[in-house]
Amino acid sequence: MSTRKHTALPKAQILVEALPWLTRHHGKTVVVKFGGNAMINEELKAAFAQDIVFLRHAGLKPVVVHGGGPQINAQLDRQGLVSEFKAGLRVTTPEAMDVVRMVLAGQVQRELVGLLNQHGPLAVGLTGEDAHTITATKHRPRIEGELVDIGRVGQITEIDTGAIEALLENGRIPVVSSIARSADDDHVYNVNADTAAAALAAALNAETLMVLTDVEGLYEDWPHSDEVISRLNATELEKLLPDLASGMVPKMEGCLHAVRNGVTTARVIDGRVQHAILLEIFTDEGIGTMVVPDQEELT
Repeated sequence: MSTRKHTALPKAQILVEALPWLTRHHGKTVVVKFGGNAMINEELKAAFAQDIVFLRHAGLKPVVVHGGGPQINAQLDRQGLVSEFKAGLRVTTPEAMDVVRMVLAGQVQRELVGLLNQHGPLAVGLTGEDAHTITATKHRPRIEGELVDIGRVGQITEIDTGAIEALLENGRIPVVSSIARSADDDHVYNVNADTAAAALAAALNAETLMVLTDVEGLYEDWPHSDEVISRLNATELEKLLPDLASGMVPKMEGCLHAVRNGVTTARVIDGRVQHAILLEIFTDEGIGTMVVPDQEELT
């Protein structure tokens, strides 16, 4: 009996530690950007699905947004199409766009919906095309002062949350592929999934945006130090943006957009850690980097 007590006690303590966080987040919407290693490694994928289902059963309303960089690269390779990036964004020819759409909506999304639905009839997949969820125009990034054409890459102009909100009301977990219908021509656009997740979080008045990545968080002085900044406000983040590695820019710009548009906290967390989402939401320590709105720093 004493042994049983001894082994069960830490579990009870963990549950009790989660209580204030459960209370705080109950009924709140959480947008999670799924990507990086968590997307490829089978154990991490399964743990991610468990975390999302746990959030749902704990009374939160999770929304998953995903890209599919590695899977898209693999399929482009198989079809003999070259993967090229400019300003951290994929150059997307019409041929590449067909692959992007097929991989995101037909492969990555289906797999994720399947993993979540092992736990019950919960997940429903949609793309930004469905019910005009995400509308975009052609995005031309500025590189060294010049506007550059990178093909079918979209800049979000509008979000319609109707379909997602209906699913959340129905107790479902929406799984959104980052593809958008054009606002001004008949094309479909590839939208950066970090950007899409941030725009959806703002439009849904989410409590939290969580971006899974392959690093521990935002580093203080990379590459000279691997010290992670655990918390910073919007203004502090804005000052750091020009010096960030290109892959980190859409993630941190997304966090900045979210907290400047009503999202309470935005977090970049290490998707290589099993159950990173639960650790971030329900423990006192948390992991990764949390971005908060400026006014929170003043209160």
